[in-house]
Amino acid sequence: MQTEITIERLGHQGDGIAPGPVFAARTLPGETVTGELDGSHLRDIRIVTPSVDRIQPPCRHYKSCGGCQLQHASEEFTASWKLEFARSALTAQGLETEFRPVLTSPPSTRRRATLAARRTKKGALAGFHGKASGTITEIPDCHLLDPALIAALPMVEALASQFGSRKGELAVTLTVSLSGLDVSVSGGRELDGPLRMELAQFAETSGIARLAWDQEMIAMREPPVQKFGPASVVPPPGAFLQATPEGEAALLTAVLEIVGSADKVVDLFAGCGTFALPLSKTTEVHAVEGDPEMTDALVKGWRAVGGLKKLTSEARDLFRRPLQPDEFKRVDAVVIDPPRAGAEAQIRELAQSGVPVIAHVSCNPVTFSRDARAMVDAGYDLEWVQVVDQFRWSVHTELVGSFRLGKR
Repeated sequence: MQTEITIERLGHQGDGIAPGPVFAARTLPGETVTGELDGSHLRDIRIVTPSVDRIQPPCRHYKSCGGCQLQHASEEFTASWKLEFARSALTAQGLETEFRPVLTSPPSTRRRATLAARRTKKGALAGFHGKASGTITEIPDCHLLDPALIAALPMVEALASQFGSRKGELAVTLTVSLSGLDVSVSGGRELDGPLRMELAQFAETSGIARLAWDQEMIAMREPPVQKFGPASVVPPPGAFLQATPEGEAALLTAVLEIVGSADKVVDLFAGCGTFALPLSKTTEVHAVEGDPEMTDALVKGWRAVGGLKKLTSEARDLFRRPLQPDEFKRVDAVVIDPPRAGAEAQIRELAQSGVPVIAHVSCNPVTFSRDARAMVDAGYDLEWVQVVDQFRWSVHTELVGSFRLGKR
C-alpha cells in the first residue's frame, strides 16, 4: 500500500523525517513523497513534490553506493544543514557563539578510503558497500575519491582475486602519499612465509609504495611520505590522516589563528604531527599521542628538518591517563583533536588547567558541545566555531572551536 508523507526535517544520518516518525532516505525538507511503509522506514520512494534544493546527483553510482548520503542536495543546502547541526548541538548544551562560513573540500580530493573487496566466480569485485547492505558496489566513476585511488581499483581487485577468500571480504585502505599508494589490508588469509613472499612480489609488480597486511608491513618500495608543514613524515600503516588536503589546510589555518603567538603549545591526540609540526616552526610543542609508532614518526619528521623550535613527544593513553592540570604549567595554548567519542576525561582536567587558549578540533558536534559545556562552566569563552566539510556529500561534520579563558 502506497503511503504519502511530507518531509519536515533531515536527521543526523541524512534521512528525511516525517511525523511518526517516518524515515525516508535521500529526501529533503518540504518534499512530498510516496512509498511502501516498512516499519518506520519508507521504501521504494517516489518524489511527488521536489524541494527547490534538490539537484541531480553528479555521480552515476549514487543510488546503489553507500559512500555518500547527500548528493541529491544542493551545496548551499548541505552547508547550511551542517552549520545548523553544529549550532543545534551547542544550543542543546545551552551555548551559542559566532559561526564562520562552512569550508567545503572540492570533489575528487578524498585521499584516503577503505574499500571492500571480494573474490567472485569471474574474478573479483571492489568498491563501497551499499547503504545498510553487504553488497559491494563498483565505483569506477566515483566523484569523491582522488583520481589516484580510482586508478588503483584494478589493483584492489587483483589483491582480492589472488589473496582473498570467497567466504569473506578484504578491507583495503588506500592512502595517497607523495611517493605513491600506501596500502593496508585486513580480513585476508593468515600471514605465513609463502604468503609474505607472494605479497611482496605483488607490491613490487603493482608499484605500491608500501603494503601492510593486518598491520604488519610486508614491503616498502619507497617510504609513503606525508607532508606536515615543513616536515616529511612516514606514518605507520593505517595511521590516521585527515581526509582531504584542503580539509587539513582549513583545520590547520583555524588552529594557527587560535594559537597565535603562543610560546609553548601542548598538542593532545597529536597523531603523526598534523598540527604539531607546522606549529613547531614558531613555537615549542609537546605532542601527546596514544600510539608510540605515531609519536616516533612525528619525532623523526621533526629531526630531519633544521631550524624548528623544540619539540618533545609522549606516548600516553589520554583516556585512561589524561594530563593533569599541573602538567600544563607555563603552557600558553593547547590543541586537542580527539576521536568521535570526544575526550571527556581529558577535557575535565584541561578545564581546570588555566591554559589561556585552547583550539578544540572535533569530528563530532555532539561530543564537541558536551566538552564545550565543561570548558565554559570552568570559565572559558567559546569565541567562534569554524565548520569544515571535508567529507563532502556525507553527514559527517567537522569543526574547530576557539576557547579563551575569561576573567575569573
